[in-house]
This record gives sequence, structure tokens and C-alpha cells, in this order.
Amino acid sequence: MTDSLVPPTQHSRQGANGSESVLLPSIDAVVHLEYDDPKSVPSLQQIVQEYGGRDDESWTRFVCISDTHSKIFEIPDGDVLLHAGDLTTWGHKEDMEKVVDWLCGLKHKVKMPLTAWQSHSRQPRLAFAPRLDSNAIHKLLTGKKARKAGIIYLENQQTRFQIEQGRREWTVYGSPWTPGRYFTAFQYQRDSVEAREIVSKYSNADILLTHAPPFKIFDLTKGNENAGCEVLANHISQGRLRPRLHVFGHIHEAHGAFIHQWSGAETGEALEIQNTINYPTEAASGSTLGTVNHLDESQAKLEVETEQKTRNVDGELKRTVFVNAANKPSGIIARRNGEILKEFGGPRFRPVVVDLKD
Repeated sequence: MTDSLVPPTQHSRQGANGSESVLLPSIDAVVHLEYDDPKSVPSLQQIVQEYGGRDDESWTRFVCISDTHSKIFEIPDGDVLLHAGDLTTWGHKEDMEKVVDWLCGLKHKVKMPLTAWQSHSRQPRLAFAPRLDSNAIHKLLTGKKARKAGIIYLENQQTRFQIEQGRREWTVYGSPWTPGRYFTAFQYQRDSVEAREIVSKYSNADILLTHAPPFKIFDLTKGNENAGCEVLANHISQGRLRPRLHVFGHIHEAHGAFIHQWSGAETGEALEIQNTINYPTEAASGSTLGTVNHLDESQAKLEVETEQKTRNVDGELKRTVFVNAANKPSGIIARRNGEILKEFGGPRFRPVVVDLKD
């Protein structure tokens, strides 16, 4: 099979019933952001045939979720499940038992969750931690049942895995830390010495799994503030961290995805990517001038990417897929055709499926 001509940065389609399909393609990464239902995602075999270039290439399917807050919903099949934190609402043992049972029952060969936020903590700074059975909750995530189901709990550590013998060995680093005010677990003050110490320990893995978004990358709140981590963004823009896939959450209303191509001539300036790229109509109908201005900036960036679509087929370029995988509906994009979307993991807040060439 000859190399496929990869289309522009994003395909969008709206069906007669209001359903949406948003797909972001490149030569070595394809992102399924919106789809009718979990069973409608094209198979990995279809993706390889259309975008892979050769029939003998191996690809791995990552399914990305976050901020599920004790809710259980249908997840697309895949090789690897990545959960970027907020498994439960307050981290009570009975909630975690329900969530872990859900994760154990999924078919993905490997499942990597973070906790973060209220989920559980062994940190003394968390005021209500003594009321939680942290050791029991930790055992749920790391015990025999979890291990047998392929769960690898990540808390400031790196792991390696292979889907099958002879396939690529992937590296993953996961950390639940996020900028905050110490109200809940795993929080540091913004752009602080502590933040710099923590982020400096993140390893440069194939997959970066954090609860916090980088500053100005899918981090825009309903109050029109950027809530991401400046230190993390600097490590990425300067090239110390250059993952193929970075999955995060935390800012529910910023759910979205983008494939960024690194030209090799970056100046180290921070990126700015928001979900106005994915959902421009809703951003334009927002009530704040700041949101509309941001739409204009994002559309300009999308035009640049579209004009340079030939970069998508350049196998020498490195790419990072950025995904805010939050599944809790919130913000402007939770409004569609006059309807308020409330379904966890439903339209506009689907699990994000990312196919990566090995």
C-alpha cells in the first residue's frame, strides 16, 4: 500500500440527528475526538489502512478519560486505557470500589489511572485525609485484583509495557500533581519552587499522564482564566519533555485535542491551544468578549496548520498529541443547539481515542 495523502488537521461532520464526528489525522497519530457512540469508532485496522502507509505497520490504540467523578459509562475498546485523575468525587472507599470494579471489567489490556484531587491521599496537608482510609484505597488500585486486570497505578513514577511480545515497548510517566491552593491532594502553588522541583522529576516518556494541563493548552476556564501549569508548559516548549501523547484533565470545560507538529526550529515560546479549535461555533456564541477574541486567535492558528498540511505526512517531524480528556460536561461546549449536555462521557465529552503508530 502506498503512502496515503493525509487530510487537513481536523475533519468535522454533523449528522441529521445532531450527532457529531471530529477526527484529527496525521501520518503517525489519529485522534477520534467526537463520534456517535463508542461502538462507532473506526477499527484500528481501518485506521491503519487509511492512514498507516503500509499494511504491515503496527499501531496501538489509547483510550483517554479523566474527571469521571465516580460515574460509570461506556468506553470504546482499545489496547490501553489512560485515566488522568479524579476517579471519584471525594475518594470514599465505597466509591473507589465501584470505580475499580468498573476498570477491572474493561477489556483494555493495560489500564493506567492517576488519582489526584479528592480521590485519595497520603499527604498530611489534605485536611480531610484522616477521614479517608487511604491505605485501603491504595490497595484497591495496586492489589492482586487490580494487577490481574492490567491496572498499573501511577503516582509520580514511570512504567514500561508492551501490548504483545515483539511489539514496541512504550514508556509512560504519570503524576497527579496540579497547581492549586492546597485544598485537596497533590497540589502546589503556581510557579513556585515546589512546582519546579516536582515537574523537574518528570521523565521524558512516550506518554505523559498528568492531572494538570500545561499553561494555555486546553486549560481555559469558564471564567476566562488559564489554569494550567506554567512550569509544565515550559518543560514542554523547551523540549525537555517531548511526549508523543500528553493526556490530562482537571479543567472540564477545556475538553479537546490537537496534534502539534514540532518543526525542530522552535524558539521555546509557550504554545497556546484551546478547544475553540475543535468547537468554533460554540466559542463564537459565548457570552464573553475574551472567548470570542480567543476564537479568532485559534482560527488563525488552524488556518496556518491547514496551509501546512504537508507537514502531517513528514515522517521526520516529531509530534505531540495533546488531550484534555475530561468527561464531566461543563462550559460553553456543553451547550448544543439549545440543549444543555449533562451526560458524563457523552457528546462533546467522549473518551478521546488516540491511535499511535508503534
